[in-house]
Amino acid sequence: MVPYLSEFIGTIMLVILGDGICAANTLNHSNFQGSGPVYVIIGWGIAVGLPAMAFGAQSGAHFNPSVTIAMACLGKLSWGMVPGYIICQLIGAVIGGIIVYLFYKPQFDASTDMDNATLRGIFCTAGAIDNKGANAFSEFLATFFLLFFILTIPASVGAAGASAFVVALIIMSCGFSLGATTGFSMNAARDWGPRLAYTILPIKPSDQKDAAWGYAWISGIMPILGGICGALVGNMVVGWL
Repeated sequence: MVPYLSEFIGTIMLVILGDGICAANTLNHSNFQGSGPVYVIIGWGIAVGLPAMAFGAQSGAHFNPSVTIAMACLGKLSWGMVPGYIICQLIGAVIGGIIVYLFYKPQFDASTDMDNATLRGIFCTAGAIDNKGANAFSEFLATFFLLFFILTIPASVGAAGASAFVVALIIMSCGFSLGATTGFSMNAARDWGPRLAYTILPIKPSDQKDAAWGYAWISGIMPILGGICGALVGNMVVGWL
């Protein structure tokens, strides 16, 4: 049960720290409102890196179905463990989204003048332009790079040199370079779990709420496909060593 519990707790922490950044940047009466994309991307990198440092030895610190499925494709994780990993990640992400709402509830209550897309953006991603093909490619490519570097950097410089801090740098690099089009989900759990939390939470104005589930395949399925391809190419590059 240790790997599953680690994925569950780690994903809760990732979502609290990551979506907490989005809430702080967005909501009225937040001291950090309007801090901007640099604040958000650096914060998200750290939000992924810290739980990865804490739980890397226990479960591999996936916190992301894209990573879990890619590792299984390479034989680095038993396929029998994949469903349990993903279930723990998704449930953890929902709980993380709910905790963010409870933590920032006074700010949510003070932000009823904001539109649905702005409030939803605290919890999950969306395309800057409604172009499904371009947005799908964005999520595919960003997650390709994520898995490629996760595999190749440890093999090249040694596991000690590629600590979870490097994962944080990878997240930041993908965010800065490839995140402007969709908000760089790269993670079905990170997107779908908080999206479900947004759906069920009593966030006002409730008559405007729309979790945009029609977009969820872009933010969830495309990262999985990109992750598999990035892992396969990265594994090939590792083989050159």
